[in-house]
Amino acid sequence: MDASLTLSLSHTNSETQDLIGSYFLDQWRLKSKSAAAKSESVAEAEKTQLMEVEESEDEKEELPTELDTLNSSGGFSIVGPDKLSVHYPNVNLHGHDVGVVQANRPAPCKRLVYYFEISVKNAGAKGQIAIGFTSPGFKLRRQPGWDPNSYGYHGDDGLLYHGQGKGEAFGPTYSTGDTVGGGINYASQELFFTKNGTIVGTVFKDVKGPLFPTVAVHSQNEEVTINFGKDPFVFDLKAYEAQERTKQHSTIEKLSIPQNASYGIVRSYLQHYGYEDTLRMFDIESKSTLPPISFIQENGFTEDMNMYSLNQRKVLRQLIRSGEIGDAFGKLREWYPQIVQDGTSAICFLLHCQNFIELVRAGKLEEAVLYGRTEFEKFYKLGDYDDLVKDCAALLAYEQPQKSSVGYLLGDSQREVVADAVNAMILSTNPSLKDSKDCLHSCLERLLRQLNACFLEKRSLNGDQGEGFHLHRILNSGRKG
Repeated sequence: MDASLTLSLSHTNSETQDLIGSYFLDQWRLKSKSAAAKSESVAEAEKTQLMEVEESEDEKEELPTELDTLNSSGGFSIVGPDKLSVHYPNVNLHGHDVGVVQANRPAPCKRLVYYFEISVKNAGAKGQIAIGFTSPGFKLRRQPGWDPNSYGYHGDDGLLYHGQGKGEAFGPTYSTGDTVGGGINYASQELFFTKNGTIVGTVFKDVKGPLFPTVAVHSQNEEVTINFGKDPFVFDLKAYEAQERTKQHSTIEKLSIPQNASYGIVRSYLQHYGYEDTLRMFDIESKSTLPPISFIQENGFTEDMNMYSLNQRKVLRQLIRSGEIGDAFGKLREWYPQIVQDGTSAICFLLHCQNFIELVRAGKLEEAVLYGRTEFEKFYKLGDYDDLVKDCAALLAYEQPQKSSVGYLLGDSQREVVADAVNAMILSTNPSLKDSKDCLHSCLERLLRQLNACFLEKRSLNGDQGEGFHLHRILNSGRKG
């Protein structure tokens, strides 16, 4: 082989290994930051875990919690000390003597549904109470729905007002003792209103900007209280959300996808991560239900490429998952010496760190100290790994390291990071590889990433409103079904 070509290939392989190493080091750092945030207190950690189950990072928006008392309607209404009630004490002399109050924050928009309720304590002289949504800068002496970029469901006539002083037939009137709610369905881009727990109607939401939950009173002695979610709603919001998700899932399930396509995606996942035994059983079970297929991706990643070094990758994954890092090192030196020839590479760092972690897991602390002194010094001097070296070393500072901020290192998930990194490195040695990024993720994972991108694009088209793609919700809904 020409010397210049050999040098070029060596440089390319080095760049690929750097790319893969950097990716998995970044994955480790993300875990480290998350663990540090959770360890601030036990209560905060539990709260964070619950939030992660319920919502993704981009959904953690500030919610409306009370009425805005800074912007007023000129004294026509009085907000109670709790900032969750409003009263109209006087006789209204003019049509524009409306007591309008917005919430202290706009409705959160990166979710499926937002909802709030009001309870009518006193309908007053005329029952001219209204619930709705209004835009920033709305004139607080005008009923919601009378002006552009606002919506209002009015109690005295049951009409819906949207951007003009003339209402349209919508729902029943409401008065003393009734509970009325207003919501935004971001999936359907509709607003909906309820009375005593039942939806009375919907209206298309044509405002893309933020909307504030809004309440209005307009005749003497009218009084309402507002519930932004602190107390249980009369309307069954959870059931409504479940119903909306069922609609979405039903639409998806109507799409016709060839059975062998899903088979191919699952099979490529097992191949990518070296699950040879599971793959063999999967193939046996599938032969009775599926015709033989040749699964070829658009980017040219063929069956042979997926099967590359499958047995060796399986063996190495099993060794790492069992904590036998020394044996894994030995196999790599025997089978793929080019991967570990640079003793200061990211993959060597990951393996040495895991070996140190395994010694701590086994309670061999003195041996761990000696190993760390021997192996970590060269990495610490480089500066690229010092933060992660400190995480590993910190395991020795705690009597119960599993309960500390670095306790995540002792979990099986950290072994998986190392196993995935080794797996990707081996795939990168395939001479038929065309794109080094194919080593990082299976077809299934790339499909999920694309699906997430589509959800985000849909959100963008709706004015950055609506929820993103959440795989855990789909899986959970499947379990419940």
